[in-house]
Amino acid sequence: MRARHAVAVLSLALLAACKPASGPAADAPAGAAATRSVATVAEAFLTPMTPADNIDSPASWTAPDGKQWLIATAKTTHKLVVYDGQTGAHLRDVGSQGTAPGQFDRPNGIAVIDDLVLVVERDNHRVQVLHLPDFTPLGVFAAADLRKPYGLWVNKQREGYDVYVTDSYDAGEDAQGNDVLPPLAELDKRVRRYALTLKGNALDATLVGSIGDTSEAGALRVVESIWGDPANDRLLIAEEDETYASEIKVYTLEGRFTGTAFGRDAFQAQAEGVMLKTCGKDGWWITTEQGKQRSVFHLFDRHTLKHVGAFQGNTVANTDGIWLDQSASARFPHGVLYAVHDDQGVVAFDWATVARQLSLPLECAP
Repeated sequence: MRARHAVAVLSLALLAACKPASGPAADAPAGAAATRSVATVAEAFLTPMTPADNIDSPASWTAPDGKQWLIATAKTTHKLVVYDGQTGAHLRDVGSQGTAPGQFDRPNGIAVIDDLVLVVERDNHRVQVLHLPDFTPLGVFAAADLRKPYGLWVNKQREGYDVYVTDSYDAGEDAQGNDVLPPLAELDKRVRRYALTLKGNALDATLVGSIGDTSEAGALRVVESIWGDPANDRLLIAEEDETYASEIKVYTLEGRFTGTAFGRDAFQAQAEGVMLKTCGKDGWWITTEQGKQRSVFHLFDRHTLKHVGAFQGNTVANTDGIWLDQSASARFPHGVLYAVHDDQGVVAFDWATVARQLSLPLECAP
């Protein structure tokens, strides 16, 4: 997402102007290197590049026969694009523009869990659920609540799923056509949390909470990417308002701001996609710096949130969404990281290569 917000009131503008985006956050964990060091990891493949699609976010699914699908949202052509997750070859397109089941209007965020694919539609203001492998529409939810949704994270529960959806609503536009940021007091619904259950093909979703701190430090100004760590009661949300800071804010799963934000001293461009790579009880947060010429992926320790390394590809730039598939496959026995390239397609990184370049362990203690 590359939206920019004009500040609603003068006092907020002064606060933003006085806060240096490049300086360390007051409560950010130490550890980002003062001298920037970025490894280069060659992409394992690039999918066909289709600029007209305006590709935004990827997710992956492994079919019962073992074949891996890479599914990406196409915002401008209002469809899902399906690639081979091992080679990047184009397999098929799914959907068209509209409001009917199986149709989309500017699909943005996407997540796959079990045999379900959930798609956030910004301009239909809803989340649509489809069943794989046939992309059978099961239903939609959240249209009565969401105003300008972008991203989502799905947390599996015993009898269903918790679905967290970011909602980057604004207060109109200024004379230059920039989105106007609502006052801090109105940012209390930046994330909506739903309890989703399925009985057969019957879908039921209930709004169970709204998330958004309204303090200067904890407010979510421009939001899209979100991911959680249930084992440590953490919900990480990328702050994309570069007039304030590019950083990751840490909330609890219930929606309380923990007082911690990190990454401001590492990111030199907009904070974007975020995922968790688990390694037994340990692991790393993978975060995205959306550089226009080259994207940089920063890794932070799962527990301490200290910066442990950064890498870039030979090609990938201007990355919106990322998706980590940790399952073993023939080409990627230690998993694969997918990243969108410049609104045109998706690239893949072999996790084993990333780990070697950053001196990370491949074998994990239970």
